[in-house]
Amino acid sequence: MAVGATTGALLWGHGLWQRSGPEAAQRAQRAPEPGDPLTPQEIAAASAAATSGFTEHMAAGSLDLLYVERDDDKAATSRRAEAYLYDYAHDRLIVRTVDLGTSRIVAERAASGRQAPPSQREEARAAVLLLADPKLGPKVRQAYATAAGHRLGSAADLHLQSLIYPRTPCEAHRCLQMFVRLPGGRWLDTSRIVADLSAKKIRSLEW
Repeated sequence: MAVGATTGALLWGHGLWQRSGPEAAQRAQRAPEPGDPLTPQEIAAASAAATSGFTEHMAAGSLDLLYVERDDDKAATSRRAEAYLYDYAHDRLIVRTVDLGTSRIVAERAASGRQAPPSQREEARAAVLLLADPKLGPKVRQAYATAAGHRLGSAADLHLQSLIYPRTPCEAHRCLQMFVRLPGGRWLDTSRIVADLSAKKIRSLEW
């Protein structure tokens, strides 16, 4: 898949879907074929290979693995996966292709100014940034308490969805425009709030 693929083409990577039932059980008893979804073991192996050499950067929060998906290159002679990583320190998307038979990286490409859909880990970090903001955090907590009838326990309790925000002031940064759903179904008005994951801060948009 090209680095500049559309959001819709990659949305399935936002959460890795695993089928259950007889068909999945049959696949588990044989070696995966080229068109089969990645197995949990393959995803784990590809993740480990793709993040090799990045341990310190990931621990520091300057780089993260977004997701892993199957590589559908028909010219490939072996089953492969593509791992999407984001380098927040240099604002570039890195795609590493992993040969699942050898767990080795067989290709790598990186590009600035390209974005992939947000990952669940990124949304979790955005929620933490939102609650830590001295102006917006208390307002979000109060809105949640009013809707739920009890205090917000942690950022993990927020029902947050997001989209990449690529416009000013986030042309070069990795920014998430957040949508927060409160208990009871009401949406909190956060349309002018973005989490700048590159700068690790909340930005308020002006328009």
